Amino acid sequence: MDIRELDRRALATLGAVIAQIGPDQLRLPTPCADWTLHGLLRHQVSENLGFAAAAAGVTGDLRAWDRGDLGEDPHQAYLDSADAMTGAFTEEVLDRSLQIREFGFFPGRVALGMHVLDCVVHGWDVAQTIGVAYDPGTDLVRHSLKVAALIPTGAPSDDRPRTPFAPAVEISEGSPALERLLGLVGRRPAAS
Repeated sequence: MDIRELDRRALATLGAVIAQIGPDQLRLPTPCADWTLHGLLRHQVSENLGFAAAAAGVTGDLRAWDRGDLGEDPHQAYLDSADAMTGAFTEEVLDRSLQIREFGFFPGRVALGMHVLDCVVHGWDVAQTIGVAYDPGTDLVRHSLKVAALIPTGAPSDDRPRTPFAPAVEISEGSPALERLLGLVGRRPAAS
């Protein structure tokens, strides 16, 4: 499957969960340590805009990854940032080297894979926070598992002062793929 199509579906799946958030839920804590739902949404909007900036050739400016503003309508802010993200990743961007936050330079295809993972995991975070069902689909989970398996899973260290996710937690090998994915990124699904 075209990685851009996979990313559009990941964005849409996350967007469908975000659409279910009530304004009184934005202060709720999430499975992401130290983030309320408002903070998590702001992070995702910022990430979408940051990936779009990277696709446009922005390097060396970490502020490009912290420009999310939810305004009066967090769902619309998300949709606008998703549109910016989707529009930025043209075919020619897929083979270019992009700076992704402080994590380094990656081919556009790899960067999109990282973004898919981010959307799938944060979709689960939002769904857990507001108590709604979440099913991102087998292919999104399978792709995200492959990407998550390549990400360092330990705690931050001197040579890695920041990690993209919490340290991995052990999940039974026989668990469903989504639960194994969540374990790789430091989440402990209730069923495990």
